[in-house]
Amino acid sequence: MTATFEINRSSRNMLLKFLENYSLEQLNTVPEGYSNNLIWNIAHIIVVQQMLVYKLSGLPMMVSDEMVERYKRGTKPEAQVTQEEINEIKSLLFATLEQTQKDFENGIFKNYHEFTTMTGYHLQNARNAMEFNNFHEATHLGIMMQLKKFV
Repeated sequence: MTATFEINRSSRNMLLKFLENYSLEQLNTVPEGYSNNLIWNIAHIIVVQQMLVYKLSGLPMMVSDEMVERYKRGTKPEAQVTQEEINEIKSLLFATLEQTQKDFENGIFKNYHEFTTMTGYHLQNARNAMEFNNFHEATHLGIMMQLKKFV
């Protein structure tokens, strides 16, 4: 799992650069022809990781139900994200990753509700979920690389 977490940390460092180098207005901009924005993608990444690894393991998530409802699959930005919300998302970016790594080291992932992703990949356990999560994050990072050209 070491490589999985190193890859995820690299992804999260790239996401952090968006939070540090783009204004609140830029993070909230939904360019013409797109259905979401930079900050939605970052928050979505955090929420999905928590859902895939923790929720499907029957364990409490580090994100609120409100955050899940706002950023889960099938949602889109409905309102401007405030600086306070950006700060929360920024704090969750690495806190969730660090806690997940500790939880894997402590062996808390005993049960898992198997799940087939939209891409057809079948998740059998939390380890599969964390590995798939890297693919999911990379997909959204690619979308963000396109979005940044228009904000």
